[in-house]
Amino acid sequence: MSTTKKSTKPRKASKGAADPALDADWEVAPTQALRVGPGFDLAAFDRRSTPGFAGDKASGQALVARHADELSELQERLFAEGRSGGSRSVLLVLQGMDTAGKGGIVRHVVGLVDPQGVAHRSFGVPTPEEREHDFLWRIRNALPRPGYIGVFDRSHYEDVLVARVDELVPPAVWEARYDEINRFEEEVVAAGTTIVKVALLVSYEEQRARLMERLERPDKFWKYNPNDVDSRRKWPAYQEAYQAVLDRTSTETAPWYAIPADRKWFARLAVSELLLDALRGLDLGWPPADFDVEAEKKRLAAT
Repeated sequence: MSTTKKSTKPRKASKGAADPALDADWEVAPTQALRVGPGFDLAAFDRRSTPGFAGDKASGQALVARHADELSELQERLFAEGRSGGSRSVLLVLQGMDTAGKGGIVRHVVGLVDPQGVAHRSFGVPTPEEREHDFLWRIRNALPRPGYIGVFDRSHYEDVLVARVDELVPPAVWEARYDEINRFEEEVVAAGTTIVKVALLVSYEEQRARLMERLERPDKFWKYNPNDVDSRRKWPAYQEAYQAVLDRTSTETAPWYAIPADRKWFARLAVSELLLDALRGLDLGWPPADFDVEAEKKRLAAT
């Protein structure tokens, strides 16, 4: 919990605060509609669906725009709290196959808030230094400081996905990591970080179309990596690995949210709503002044 004192004065509603009438397209709250629970079947998951949302692309984009001011203000409140002795932060974990839209989420959702309060990290192949430590060492070093929204583009889950599929470590090693991850996330949450874990789930057909687009457009060449095709050839193994991740690490403390990623507009809407819900849940106020306001007004007026 934050060590920052809250003001006893009633707070004004955030600009752009949610009006239930504006959110009517959500038939089921996204935190419920998208949450991974017991019995979740990845093979049967419709990756072009819009779980809980009855609106179309235009209404979804309009809802993101309507909530942008509130999202931005709540992020500023969190940042101000961190600068004033608070201990809380938010961590958005983005996990998904190549072309699932992680970069688009960073640009179109995280881009709605002030970048000075965002700590973005991307985790690829471990460096020589990182290999000298346990697999969570580099993750611990990248956790967001108080007041920040941390964004992990890929994450510690690479060590039970890529490591498993590509047989980088023996099965006994990656098998033990599920429980290690659960314990680690419990510690992170207990220390004041709210974790929002998002699995962006793109279909096999849509992934092919997006990779082909990168090969057909010169402005997309920079996004193409020949290794993406190698990973695509291991699709069944990756789906099995993702199913295990969702089964074994979607906990009460840090649940997974399964996001159908074939419709980019819906994926961005869903993640923005989940992030907004996490920030609302912190009940953020503005830190009270730690100085005499009236005395400072007089001092300033005298200059």
